[in-house]
Amino acid sequence: MLSKALQHYTKESSPVLRSFGRLVQEKTPCYKLFEIYRFNPDKDIKPHMERYAVDLSECGGMLLDGLIYIKTHIDPTLTFRRSCREGICGSCSMNINGENGLACLTPLTRDSKTVTLRPLPHMFVIKDLVIDQTNTYEQYANIKPWLQKKHPHSTDYTCENLQSPEERARLDGLYECILCNCCTTSCPSYWWNPDKYLGPMVLQQAYRWIVDSRDEMTEERIRDLDDTYRLFRCHGIMNCTHACPKKLNPGRSIFQVKHLVFHRK
Repeated sequence: MLSKALQHYTKESSPVLRSFGRLVQEKTPCYKLFEIYRFNPDKDIKPHMERYAVDLSECGGMLLDGLIYIKTHIDPTLTFRRSCREGICGSCSMNINGENGLACLTPLTRDSKTVTLRPLPHMFVIKDLVIDQTNTYEQYANIKPWLQKKHPHSTDYTCENLQSPEERARLDGLYECILCNCCTTSCPSYWWNPDKYLGPMVLQQAYRWIVDSRDEMTEERIRDLDDTYRLFRCHGIMNCTHACPKKLNPGRSIFQVKHLVFHRK
C-alpha cells in the first residue's frame, strides 16, 4: 500500500512529495563498522574484539540503535545494558572510541570511521559491555543518599519540607546525576584505590545531600567524608568533569566538599 501511494505521489504530486517518495523508495545503504569488546566468562579465556557491519539506513540515528540492530539482526549473544534511551537512566554507559559516554546520546556519524566500543575501564566485566557495579553502589549506599532528620518532631510526615528558591537552586547541577559511572571510571585515583576512595560519582552525590537545606545531618555527613582515602585521594585532574555525559561538574563538587571539611576544623 505504501509503495503504491508513493508511486502515485511521485508521478502526480508536488515536487516536495515527489522528492520524499524517491527518498523513501531508494534508501541508499550506508554501512558503519562496529568493533566491539567481547568476553563471555563461561567460555572465553581472554577478551577479544569482534567486528560488525551495520546498515545505518536500517536503524535509528544513535549508537544505541546500532547496538540494538546488531543484537536483533546479526548476533543475539551480544550483551549490553540499556533502558530509557533518553539519557535518564545511565544504563548504557560504556567506553566509546576511547571516551566514556552514553550510547543513547551518541549520534552515529555517516562516515568511514569505525566505532570502537569497550566496557567502562578498570571495572570487573560480567559479560561483553556489562560491568560489575556492586562496589560503586555499595559506596553510594554508604553516604546515605536520602533526607535524614535529627529531631523527633521532624519525622512528622504530614509536614512539607519547604525550600526557598535560593535553597532549591543550590541543588542545580547536582540532582541531575544519573549514576552512570562515566566519571568514576575515568578517574585514575579510583582505578588505584576502588576499595577506599569513594570516587567522583559518589562524592558528587554526597555534596548534593550536604547542601540540601532540608537535611539535618550536614555536620555528620561532612565528618564522615574527612578521610585521607574516602575524599582526599582526589587530585583534581578533572577527568570526571570531562567524562560526564550530563555536562555536570563532579570535580567542582569534590572541591566544595574539601572546602567544607577544611573550614569545619
